[in-house]
Amino acid sequence: MRSMQKTSARLLALLSLLQTHRDWSGDDLAGRLGITPRTVRRDIDRLRELGYPVRATKGPSGGYRLDAGAHLPPLLFDDGQAVALALALRSAATDETIGEDAARALVAVRQVMPSRLRRRIDTLRVTAVRPPGAGSASPVGAGLLAELGRVIHAREELRFDYGDDDGGAAGAAGAAGVSGVSGASGTAGAGGVVGRPRRVQPHHLVTWRGRWYLVAWDLDRDDWRTFRADRIRPRTPTGPRFTPRELPGEDVAAFVAGRFRGTDGSTTDWPCRGEVVLGLPAEAVAPFARDGIVEELGPDRCRLTLGSWSWTGLATTIGHFDADIQVIGPPELTGAFAELAARYAAAAAGRIQVSPGSTPAP
Repeated sequence: MRSMQKTSARLLALLSLLQTHRDWSGDDLAGRLGITPRTVRRDIDRLRELGYPVRATKGPSGGYRLDAGAHLPPLLFDDGQAVALALALRSAATDETIGEDAARALVAVRQVMPSRLRRRIDTLRVTAVRPPGAGSASPVGAGLLAELGRVIHAREELRFDYGDDDGGAAGAAGAAGVSGVSGASGTAGAGGVVGRPRRVQPHHLVTWRGRWYLVAWDLDRDDWRTFRADRIRPRTPTGPRFTPRELPGEDVAAFVAGRFRGTDGSTTDWPCRGEVVLGLPAEAVAPFARDGIVEELGPDRCRLTLGSWSWTGLATTIGHFDADIQVIGPPELTGAFAELAARYAAAAAGRIQVSPGSTPAP
């Protein structure tokens, strides 16, 4: 019995070394485990019989690597890895897309954990909080995400119908790019005929504020577009292979952030940025300044530098602070405040303020 326990412990130690995803020579493994190279070869054969695909390489001392197999054999984790895996699964269990699978995986992992580790993860409770303004997006199926990931990896053109929030075919404005980002450059404009499939070269699958998006080159519009994954209905077959283009800025995170801020994606800067002095202390402004810069000027004054996708939007955001406002610049921000002042004055008097180029409601 003691010999069997010793062999089992040695096999677990050997498996732990092989899971580090590097090539090991037979001599290195023998030295690490304190056994002979011949015993290493016998233990490698035992692991193969248990279903672990250990690949041998030729050389003076021989080498071994643990490859991916046709099925999932038992895995070995140290304490830190096991806790990290459980916490990741507990967080993923709150996701609408993979939550059910993650929850079942967490039960399986927890069941084989020693009691000391179960106590550590059982004390943690995770509650999913939807981002403000996230709306009621439809859950994205794991199968759809897997298919999008496949065509991205295979560099195959993708054809799909793009639905609206109700699951129907999107109209001209809704299908043009990132939905729900008013005024964003490259996210609105002339769309295709309803029912006509979109043809894109898929490049990246990303998450942004609780939603999945596909970043792709739109072949019909000859421009980059960002599509909500929950609105994509793929068509088959996929198109030919393509050579990937360079993403503006060459950084997908910066590109997506820039698109949602109304730029072409080559920069994360807001297209409109202004500076004002507010009649409020800095500590009262900072918690609500988002990514703005707040500088203290005195006990009841501060300078705020803030950005937005439009000058009117920026003036409106600054107006949320219940305080006196002094515009430092630029002139476009001053003009936006003047336009808003006229519009609000007309609203207070019960009149309709007609902006240049607009048509009053009947």
